[in-house]
Amino acid sequence: MGIAACGADYYEIPIETPIQPKLDVSPFQRVLVAGFVAGGTEDVDANQETVRLLRSQLRTKSSLRVIDADILPLMDIAQDQTRVTSRDLDGSRDAAAGGPNGDGQGQERPPGPTLLLPQKIKEEKDLEPYERLFANTAYWKKIGEEYQNPLIVTGTVLFTPHSRSGFVQRDTEVYDSFGRRRVVPVRTYMERKGFILRPKFVFIDGRTGATIYSESYREEILYNAQQNTPALSSYFELMDRLVPNFLSALSNQKIKGTRVLLK
Repeated sequence: MGIAACGADYYEIPIETPIQPKLDVSPFQRVLVAGFVAGGTEDVDANQETVRLLRSQLRTKSSLRVIDADILPLMDIAQDQTRVTSRDLDGSRDAAAGGPNGDGQGQERPPGPTLLLPQKIKEEKDLEPYERLFANTAYWKKIGEEYQNPLIVTGTVLFTPHSRSGFVQRDTEVYDSFGRRRVVPVRTYMERKGFILRPKFVFIDGRTGATIYSESYREEILYNAQQNTPALSSYFELMDRLVPNFLSALSNQKIKGTRVLLK
């Protein structure tokens, strides 16, 4: 008596899953990637590179018209705004006291403390004082009027070197006496170095100057300590991971995959 074995045939079909954008960009026809407050390693101009990359991506993957404009030096602009705010605070205190020394005699009084911003950004806490720049609706509304009320993209970018040492698990091929191959996990002590990229994208309505959405990300990449990878190459490798998330805020995106069907 024979037993016939049979198996089900199957085949794969490609599928695409649409993802709705996080923002309603229908009120806008244009987008301005204005610039970023950037810091970290001096080997990469994160402000310039981020603006160039996002503008390039938006030209091909967004329905909005990308505005070609000079990149805003936001760190310098924030410093200027802070100096103006400090002078205004000194003037307000003098007016409230009835004179520079409070007795109406007009004698000079020492100025109040200046609201200083870090000149160099090395870590996340250095970025915090710059957050007030993105809340300056009057400034961003003025920028919006200059460029016909676009959607404005700005924010912060921190790109810093990073190192880590410790045990890591790696798969290693081994062969027994009969030549049979096996893959076994092996724990190995390694020293690795690389970079961490922390961007925060801020989307501003150019008609009002108000922030309508913001989102922060963190990506890390590590290499063998003996591997010499240029900082700019690592930056682009990390941004490649983040760009789909950035684009998903503005336009419909599709996730491609496959589905297995039985015949």
